[in-house]
Amino acid sequence: MAIIKPFKGLRPPAKIVEELTCLPYDVMNSAEAAQMASGKEKSLLRITKAEIECPGVVDIHSEIVYNKAVGNFKAFQAKNWLVQDEHPKYYIYAQTMNGRTQYGIVGVAACADYENGIIKKHELTRPEKEDDRMVLTRYLNANIEPVFFAYKAVSEIDEIVELIVKNNKADYDFTAEDGFGHHFWTINDEITNKKIEQLFVEKVPFTYVADGHHRTAAAARIGLEKTAQNPNHTGNEEYNFFMAVHFPDNQLQIIDYNRTVTDLNGLSDIDFLAELSQGFDVENMGTEIYKPESLHEFSLYLTGSWYKLTAKEGTFDDSDPIGVLDVTILSKHILEPILDIKDLRTSTRIDFIGGIRGLGELKTRVDSGAMKAAFALYPVSMQQLINIADSGNIMPPKTTWFEPKLRSGLVIHKLD
Repeated sequence: MAIIKPFKGLRPPAKIVEELTCLPYDVMNSAEAAQMASGKEKSLLRITKAEIECPGVVDIHSEIVYNKAVGNFKAFQAKNWLVQDEHPKYYIYAQTMNGRTQYGIVGVAACADYENGIIKKHELTRPEKEDDRMVLTRYLNANIEPVFFAYKAVSEIDEIVELIVKNNKADYDFTAEDGFGHHFWTINDEITNKKIEQLFVEKVPFTYVADGHHRTAAAARIGLEKTAQNPNHTGNEEYNFFMAVHFPDNQLQIIDYNRTVTDLNGLSDIDFLAELSQGFDVENMGTEIYKPESLHEFSLYLTGSWYKLTAKEGTFDDSDPIGVLDVTILSKHILEPILDIKDLRTSTRIDFIGGIRGLGELKTRVDSGAMKAAFALYPVSMQQLINIADSGNIMPPKTTWFEPKLRSGLVIHKLD
């Protein structure tokens, strides 16, 4: 069963929370981070993307950058921009997007649960990205940003969250620059905290990494590293745990993750559509944006027109957790055999567009000439994600996109 514990959070005072908190480190490049932090001396980006304060430094993974992050982290605490709670507790973090709110519990997960498969993953990680977050965590001795976990909903936990939200004013309540609402409550009652911990142990056999595979892997590696360095290790030290926001699965919604390609592998439009017709029913939908309406249905934007592609029988296997995925169908019947794009992780002929940008972004990229064609996919469901994780399978690259992203800086977990 999952071990998810309360902890002494390091948090900003409410009056500066909007200036301090920021988007996660991996949704922006250094130039974008610098722009986002401009005029905000308290922005956490000065820690999570410390290269923005290191002019002339080419290597953003250099010791200079990590030391700058440490210096800023210490300064933020010295100036009381980040203040540690006196007692371990859970926190409720809710996010609102398009009038819909999801409620998660912030606690620390056990590194051992990642090693023994209690925490389940559905994506492969890249060593260089793991290494970067591991080094930053080592330098800061803290989980500076949370990871995004899901668990199969438990009614008793839902009821506790509902009562706290209903009867208590939020510690933080604001709308960020992206238009998403962020709401945060501390759970100060010791009995309630103990009850939540007990419910996780009794009712939650597994948790699932929804977003943040690299941070999760890095946190687990830090736990192992510190264990090896401590001859008096007991298993109860803070470094044995890392911070995660745990959302019930029935409140989460995955949005589409789409693809654009640079060329048709030497085919004309007519020949390409003819090739598609072998595995798909192809229907011209005209010039208005067309969004897929069901599983195994795709939309294609090509030379000013939108097409509906409906996968024919035999192109998918609904009994196979991987074979049922539309990203698998797209790869096996279009990208690989027709376009000769075989490795999604390394090919320079394909790009990936999160559905948060809308299908208009696909049209724009193709119309600009930067891309030749675009494919929009029907979103993966939470049940599909859980099925894949439970079966020990790994999703193809760029399959899931969760939104809103967790705001960094609402709470931090120190490892000492």
